[in-house]
Amino acid sequence: MNNSVTNTARLLGAGLRALLVLTLLCGVLYPLAVTGVAQALFHDKANGSEIEAHGKVVGSELIGQRYDLPLKRGQKPPAPDLRWFQPRPSNGLGENSVNTDHKLLLSGATNLAGDSEELIAQVKEAKAAVIRDNSTASHKINPTNVPADAVTSSGSGLDPHISPAYAALQAHRVAEKNHLSVPRIQHLIIQNTTPRTLGFLGEPRVNVLRLNLALKELTSHSPTP
Repeated sequence: MNNSVTNTARLLGAGLRALLVLTLLCGVLYPLAVTGVAQALFHDKANGSEIEAHGKVVGSELIGQRYDLPLKRGQKPPAPDLRWFQPRPSNGLGENSVNTDHKLLLSGATNLAGDSEELIAQVKEAKAAVIRDNSTASHKINPTNVPADAVTSSGSGLDPHISPAYAALQAHRVAEKNHLSVPRIQHLIIQNTTPRTLGFLGEPRVNVLRLNLALKELTSHSPTP
């Protein structure tokens, strides 16, 4: 009997010591080490890849934003603010119906099949809007030049990038709305185009937030027409 109690006590003591040691290693020291390395070597990425403008955080390099006009009474969805470059459609975004005390951004895809009549209707509607919004008095958009990312959302619905082709398609409209020359806007797009990673991974891309920040900086230094 005494041996049984002693063995049980010894096992419980060993288990408790193992619990304390593993808690210290895995719950305290390891997270601190990983956090320290991340902050030292990858400070920007570890803190959410934040983008700052004039000392203020304006967004993340990893999460897309919309550029819309203020909602009018009874209006839904909001109309795009055509002074700015527009991101991909965000059809995958859902509405927060669980915790309504906070405005949460939910990501997700439409999950509609390629032959879905609903998806086809969405794409046609989006294409018509792209052609209408980006055509100017001196430049009409050719429907065959509308790229896929202009009319479809990404898998997450939060893609922060657009293709250089979609950015170029918007150049004439952005130039007209901001009283700038088209070549100046085209040069701005080139300056903010990220090439393929290592020269062969992925596709060239344009971060819409960074592009619009560059546009805002450009317009603030341009003379008033």
